[in-house]
Amino acid sequence: MKGGVSKQQLPRNLVGNLAYFIVNLMIGLLLVPYFVSTLGVAAYGIIPLATSLNGYVGLFTQSLNTAVARFLTVDLQQENYDSANKTFNTAFFGVSGIILAMVPVVLLISVFAPTIFDVPSGQESGAIFLFLGVNGAFLLRSWSGNFTVSLFAYNRLDLLNLVNIVNVVIQVLLIILFFSIAQPSLTLIGLAYLIGGVTASILAIVLSRRINPHLKVRLSDFTPSRLRELTGMGGWVVVNQIGSLLYRNIDLIVVNMFFGALAGGEYAIALQWVILLRAIAHTLAAVNTPIILSYYARDKIKPLIKVSKSAVKLMGLLMALPIGLVCGFAPSLLGIWIGEEYSFLALLMVVLTGHLTVNLAVLPLFSINVAYNRVKIPGILTLIMGAGNLLLAIALSVYTGWGYFGVAVAAAITLTLKNALFTPWYATRILKIPANTFTNSMLPGIIATVAIAGIAAVLNMTFQVTTLPGLIIAGGMIGIAYLAALWPFSLDEFERALFLSYLPKKIRRNVK
Repeated sequence: MKGGVSKQQLPRNLVGNLAYFIVNLMIGLLLVPYFVSTLGVAAYGIIPLATSLNGYVGLFTQSLNTAVARFLTVDLQQENYDSANKTFNTAFFGVSGIILAMVPVVLLISVFAPTIFDVPSGQESGAIFLFLGVNGAFLLRSWSGNFTVSLFAYNRLDLLNLVNIVNVVIQVLLIILFFSIAQPSLTLIGLAYLIGGVTASILAIVLSRRINPHLKVRLSDFTPSRLRELTGMGGWVVVNQIGSLLYRNIDLIVVNMFFGALAGGEYAIALQWVILLRAIAHTLAAVNTPIILSYYARDKIKPLIKVSKSAVKLMGLLMALPIGLVCGFAPSLLGIWIGEEYSFLALLMVVLTGHLTVNLAVLPLFSINVAYNRVKIPGILTLIMGAGNLLLAIALSVYTGWGYFGVAVAAAITLTLKNALFTPWYATRILKIPANTFTNSMLPGIIATVAIAGIAAVLNMTFQVTTLPGLIIAGGMIGIAYLAALWPFSLDEFERALFLSYLPKKIRRNVK
């Protein structure tokens, strides 16, 4: 593999990312009302609760894979295949050991899930099998992550997304098949997740062996000194991950344990839009990660800074549109999507999604921490703030009478404080550039989000948007006007060139 990031690969990666996002979008939008209608709101709430625990189960494997991605990318960019094999095999056998140690933990969590959480009456055994299937599939995907990490290191995000698409499509097709031939249950969902995980893991191994002929599974390449390097970085990534989980994956647990399964189901409905918006942002940010790592590996710091600054601005401006539309049309969106009886969740959805205009714009900056192996301080701060989020969520929800609104408000406060102040500042500290560099890049996205949300809310109240065609027309009008103004007035020449570089050649030729 030649050093650098292939320009031809960038559009393929973006197409792959967009395909994965569209699949997740369609599945997320269609599955929620399907589950609510077949299982009920309370039982539906157990599904995202089970998947939210994946982060805790995979803390060490995900963190080690993050470190591996950094070291393996540098090795391969420098064409040091001997070192790459040591990194790969050290991670492979290390992760395999961690997963074996996690099996009893998964079994205990699954068996005692009905005792730990509030599960609807009659769904106790189904909940056990759901947790077994979901977490078992996650362990398999974590193990095959050794191979998908090597795809990432070769900048084959298109193939990485193919693996992910196969996983979710098989899950959904099997759920629909099982529900059509048997009584809908949580057990069948767990089985579908497990089969999807097995299939995706096999595909990951096959693709990795084709794309990465230099990497071989050899126990002799397991290197204790390399393991210390990986766990040195990975250990602080674990700390960071714990903090992140206390931000993102604690809310459903708190709501379920303090307010019950029904409240958990209602909260999960509104939370689905947070998941979808995060999916959009990660789709965009993932394209930049190999670029940042490649620039770092080749000691091209000035281009790294320029791309990072523009990526933050582009992320904020692009995410302003969906975030603003979700906030502005929240009541109609819920009524059309799930049913008018759930429109009361509109305010909760605004609280959950509004702050993402700040917290998603900074995603491109996290690659800088990984590239420079500067993850200790962010990890410590994220853990502290995450613990603060948990305590604040309990305090605001239980002791103020706000209910699950308190959980949403706590996440908005703590996450925004961290990402509006510390994250952009720390990136500038690493790069030794002015402290306001990335903060200034975030402002256009914030202003655009507020404007779009306001316009959407006025349109919604004025024309009483209550049908899907009406919602599409109103949202489309705002989107077209916004994008038409964005291109000539909000982006400079470099930012337009950067955006165009992600597009396939055929589309690029038609955009001026």
